[in-house]
This record gives sequence, structure tokens and C-alpha cells, in this order.
Amino acid sequence: MTAPLSVAIAGLGTVGAGVLTVLLQNAELIAARAGRPIVVTAVAARNRSRDRGVPLDGLRWYDDPVAMAGDAKADVVVELIGGSDGPARALVEAALEGGKPVVTANKALLALRGADLARRAEAAGVVLAYEAAVAGGIPAIKALREGLAANRISRVTGILNGTCNYILTCMREQKREFGDVLAEAQKLGYAEADPSFDIDGVDAAHKLAILAALAFGRPVEFGAVHVEGIRNITATDIALAEELGYRIKLLGIAEAGEAGVAARVHPCMVPVSHPIAVVDGVYNAVVAEGDFVGRVVLEGRGAGAGPTASAVVADLIDIARGRQTPVWGAGSAALSSEPSRPMDSHQGAYYLRLMVLDRPGVIADVTGILRDHGVSLESMIQRGRSAVGAVPVVLTTHDCGEAAMRDALRRIAALDAVLEPPALIRIETL
Repeated sequence: MTAPLSVAIAGLGTVGAGVLTVLLQNAELIAARAGRPIVVTAVAARNRSRDRGVPLDGLRWYDDPVAMAGDAKADVVVELIGGSDGPARALVEAALEGGKPVVTANKALLALRGADLARRAEAAGVVLAYEAAVAGGIPAIKALREGLAANRISRVTGILNGTCNYILTCMREQKREFGDVLAEAQKLGYAEADPSFDIDGVDAAHKLAILAALAFGRPVEFGAVHVEGIRNITATDIALAEELGYRIKLLGIAEAGEAGVAARVHPCMVPVSHPIAVVDGVYNAVVAEGDFVGRVVLEGRGAGAGPTASAVVADLIDIARGRQTPVWGAGSAALSSEPSRPMDSHQGAYYLRLMVLDRPGVIADVTGILRDHGVSLESMIQRGRSAVGAVPVVLTTHDCGEAAMRDALRRIAALDAVLEPPALIRIETL
């Protein structure tokens, strides 16, 4: 074997400690697969006294991660700090400028700064690897960038946030409301104290922007991703979805068409027969569709110390072996300039839930507005009468335009018989 690959790690939280654990416990296997040992020699972390469950003796410590990037004895820099700016960005830029390969698990950094970082890596002739940034231990990046490289990808769909998938699963299985399940998820550690990035779809959108760039060979463009979360999903929606033959999932969907690439994150009603409908709990899934390979489904744990560390070490093994692939699958000059399609151009079917006054003529007013906007109904569910004068009405539509549907909803919401904002969930046949 040749000389060990010397690794410097910035960030010794859950994932950083997990990387150290994997490298120690599987050292012999990793060395065989990498062609040489992989050894952590330097770290940057704020608290030197904290017990991280792994031995840290003999490591060079840095208080400043950017200073660590210049460590002459480190062959590779691993960034596990997080955040799209601040120390994480400064560290990665410094390492690339210094000609050092970088491995990161930072989806926000790549989604927002990935185009610039890719240019820096290309100019320096070094690797910027990020398998751990999307879907944890699922090898989604390698599958799209390398395994499916011979294919023209038409669509990538993913359950990309375990917190949301866990909440929606519990709501369905336990027939509980969103707020109740979220509070429990926070107590169990499945959701952050401030869960906004997860439940509002931002985390999934970061990951989808990365997958879309890889799938369609174009620069990453987070600003073009349409983002909605799951705050407004109710137990009623979950139950009615089951009755209609669907399950509700927060999906990231990126698809290529004649007018460009559309990328969107939002709750979807998915047919129970689709493989992604049965991916439950904290699990993630990525489904890619290629012109020659057909549909490929990848499922596994999308977060946590073990799965994410596994992906980080896989990148380190590639670097140790001298494998180098352009950040977005092709060099900058070969990337596509295909435009992004706005959400208003979306065509699809919809589920609408209205809370209306129980009086004659209300449904006629609603369906008249939908008719005026070219929206055709497939089904309607109205259960019983109400002693308090308000009843839920659920409508499903045939395929129609997003812009037309939004215009119709604004008019419906303005009716005096409609007591709360209409709920809309897109139906995806996939």
C-alpha cells in the first residue's frame, strides 16, 4: 500500500464523530478498498473537552477551520460544519484555492454556492465531493452522476426529508394532527427545536436543486425551485387521501420538458401502488427515470451519524483511489443552459378541500368558478349535514394548468360561504 490519505475534519458533531467511528471500526476494510489507509490527522471544533465517544488523542486541533485548510500535512479537507455562508463557505473556498480536495455533507452550501464552488474546484483541478449532502446513506449522487451517466434523465423524484416523512407517516398510522406529531418528533429528536427548514420544505429544496443539476447536466439553481411545506396538511386530508387511493408525501420533483426544467417541492398525493408511497418513517427515497435504464428506485436512511458518515467515507475512498469526476457530472463548458420552467406552467390534477357553509347553491358557485377557469372535476366528497352550519367539501380535478387553478382558488376563497382558505394538494401519478 502507498502512504495513508491524511484527512482534516472541520466539525465534530454527530456526523463528524460518525466519520471517525467508521474510519476506526472499518479501518482494514476501508484500506483494502481505498488502496491505502485513510487516517484523520487534524480537526477543527469549538469544544476540545467534549466527549464525542471516539478517541481524539494525537490529532492536531484548530480553533479556526480556515486555518486548518492550510495544514500542509492534510491531503483532504472534510467540511461538516453546515450553513451556506460563514466558516463552512470560507473553509471550502480556502481549501479549493489551496489545491486540496474537499468532501462536504453541506446541502445548503452546494444548493446556494455550488456553481461558484464547482468553478473553483475545476480551476484548481481538485475534487469537490458531496455524496453525503443528499439522502444520507443512499448513494443518490453516485447513481445519477456515474451509474446512470449513459442515460438521458427525464425525471427525478425524491422523499428527501426524513422529518416530514416521519410526521406524515405518524399522522396516517395514528390518525393524529400535524402539531401533535411535530411536538412528539421534537421530543424524540427527529425534529429540530426550530423545525422550519424541514417542515417548510427548504431542506428538501436544497437537496432537489443538487439532484436537478446532476440529472440534467446544468448549473445548480436553487432560486428556480418552487417550495411548499407540510404545515397545512390535516388528519382529514390524510384520511381522504387513503380513501381516494393515495398517500400524502412531501416530494421533490425535477423534470425536463421541451420548455425547460421544472423543479418543485410540495406535498403530493401519490398512488398507493407507486414504490415511493410505501417509504415510511424517517426513510428517504430517490427515483430516477432514464431513457435506457427505465425507473431506478433507491431507498434508505436519509440522515443520522452512521448513514451520513458512510457517504462521507465513500467519497474519501474515491479520492484515495484517484477517482475524479466533475462536480456536476460534466465540465463547466459542457453544462446545459436549458431554462427553468416556472411553477405556473405546471399541468396536473388537484385535490381541493373547502370548509363551506351548509346551504343551497354553495357547491354550484364553487363549480361555476372552476368551470370558468377551465377546470374539470373528477370527483366530489361531501359528508352529511352540519349542526353548526359548516361542512368540509373535497373536490378532485382532471389535469389542468397551475395558473388557472390558482386564479380559481382566489375567487373561491373570496366567496362569503367559504369559511377558511382552500387547501390544495397536487395529485402526482408519477
